[in-house]
Amino acid sequence: MKVIRCIKSDKPSLSFEVFPPKSTANLAGVMASAEEIASLHPSYMSVTYGAGGSAAGYTAEISSALLALGVTPVAHLSCISATKEKILSLLSDFKARGIENILALRGDLPEGGGKEVLTEFRYASELTSLISEVGGFCVGGACYPETHPESKSSAADIESLKIKVECGCEYLTTQMFFDNNILYNFMYRLLRAGVDVPVVAGIMPVTNALQIKRICSISQNSLPQRFLRIVDRYGDKPEVMKQAGIAYATEQIIDLYANGVNAVHVYSMNKPEVAAAIKNNLSEILKG
Repeated sequence: MKVIRCIKSDKPSLSFEVFPPKSTANLAGVMASAEEIASLHPSYMSVTYGAGGSAAGYTAEISSALLALGVTPVAHLSCISATKEKILSLLSDFKARGIENILALRGDLPEGGGKEVLTEFRYASELTSLISEVGGFCVGGACYPETHPESKSSAADIESLKIKVECGCEYLTTQMFFDNNILYNFMYRLLRAGVDVPVVAGIMPVTNALQIKRICSISQNSLPQRFLRIVDRYGDKPEVMKQAGIAYATEQIIDLYANGVNAVHVYSMNKPEVAAAIKNNLSEILKG
């Protein structure tokens, strides 16, 4: 199934994400977590791609396993450090496995890779264009409601997204954010710029205080005072912080649905218990 169908639906959709292991030794554990999350019957599940393509094979393997379980996978595909020949080979493999949905990304440099990017692709839009030329896939893209860290300005960032859509991107999935007003403002600016593809809201349930430092270092998110107070109060109490983080994420999702943002993607971090708690909190709402 092409995921654009459920993303465009008037019925609320809820999807989850899993990420492949760094080594074969951990594959069984990740597979078990993916199966547990799949048992929650999400709208779809996305499978991430290792830095520099380091976990590319696992992305296809996990996506295939999800298909066998009756869950629609969205395979992430990164073009950084990749040749056109390699990308075409991966696309061929995806097609052979029955994978119909791809999230096209430029990707991050692998650790220790330095600042040089040895690749035939400079932007995700170029990867999107190639996938569209090959055909047969529903192509999604990533976006930053608080502006991509490498963009010169928010206007330049939206212009890049416009190019991505013109190259064949059918929907956008946001990086995490913790203030819904930031998303609403971003969506207004997209529409004003003529970018009218659906936007899937990416929500990260923060279940431990250490995640905050990593989140801020990667994406420079704005953190509302009420969220910071939760972390200050409960950050040193793991189980309490987990419950509070899930509650905060649930509140965000309910507000998004109430304001017409019907597609929500949860960065569940391979944690079935977190995905299950959020799904349970939304059980009646998801009935539409």
